[in-house]
Amino acid sequence: DKGTGKEQQIRIQASGGLSDADIEKMVKDAEAHAEEDKKRRAAVEAKNHAESLVHSTEKSLTEYGDKVSETDRKAIEDGIAALKTAIEAPEPDADDIQAKTQSLMEVSMKLGQAIYEAQQAEAGESGASAQGSDDDVVDADYEEVKDDDAKKSA
Repeated sequence: DKGTGKEQQIRIQASGGLSDADIEKMVKDAEAHAEEDKKRRAAVEAKNHAESLVHSTEKSLTEYGDKVSETDRKAIEDGIAALKTAIEAPEPDADDIQAKTQSLMEVSMKLGQAIYEAQQAEAGESGASAQGSDDDVVDADYEEVKDDDAKKSA
């Protein structure tokens, strides 16, 4: 302190540090469980992807389900149910989830195709009606004439 002339010091020390043996033990445990962690991570990623696919497929089926045949709709609903069962298992198997996800993606392509065809039909109808209403439009060419000589003499 400049005013009193007293010196103050702060010393920071780690009071609960880990010993080298503790650190070595933790590293060995991490290495021993690395394969288990990879499997768990793969299962969680597969589950998240599957849940996303189920949600989007259900939404599309609700919106555009009337555009696909009854057999295709039933196949999609069965695929969703099978994938939900695999997701909700106590110990989800990543390979099983991925296989059922792939299966659902394949059957839901028919739904995507129906959506695409419906949008193409709507675009075709709106394009045809727009062309039919523009009968009085005339294309014309024009040329802009600048009157520079008149401005210079004025």
